[in-house]
Amino acid sequence: MSRQQPIKVLLIDNHPLVLDGLKALLETYGQVEVVGTAGLARAGLEIALRAQPDVVLMDINMPQVNGIDAIELFKQQLPGIRVLMLSMHDSREYISTSVLKGARGYILKDVSTEEIVAAIEAVARGETYFSSGVSDVLMERNADDNAVPLTLREQEVLRLLASGQSNRDIAQTLGISAATVETHRKNLKRKLGIATTAGLTRYVIEHGLT
Repeated sequence: MSRQQPIKVLLIDNHPLVLDGLKALLETYGQVEVVGTAGLARAGLEIALRAQPDVVLMDINMPQVNGIDAIELFKQQLPGIRVLMLSMHDSREYISTSVLKGARGYILKDVSTEEIVAAIEAVARGETYFSSGVSDVLMERNADDNAVPLTLREQEVLRLLASGQSNRDIAQTLGISAATVETHRKNLKRKLGIATTAGLTRYVIEHGLT
């Protein structure tokens, strides 16, 4: 389905030169409309509440509230918002944690403007987008020969636990009882030798189970 209106984009980065340059570049594309810029996450949220952007393009390294933590702030206030991370960091931890928090895509700052626009368009359509360097990181798997095999259901429960959902939330998502979720939680901790939910989250990130 073709889109009649330009995609409304909010840019958040604490470097003014980056913001100004990115805004100028994106505004040369008719399918994109920059509805605001901000140097801090909370300031960006205030703009988003007024401007209702389709996509938030946000950096990770920012003072006060970093971009990864800011994803939750945006999702709480604007559940339908689509967040696309634009960062210089290509570590699996940053990428996986961004996805777990709810980012719809992750692109590196060394990509072309054309790819940034392609990513914005994909995320606006409800798809996910990862630049090639990021995809390579996500496709990597821990080479540990002692990795514990998990069933598909256990992997589903593990991902939802790592994303911060409660037993009741997971039960509703998967159509099972909260008691069954608790059983899976105990089995996961026993099989993986992990005692805490934070430990389960680290396992998800390290093994690329996002």
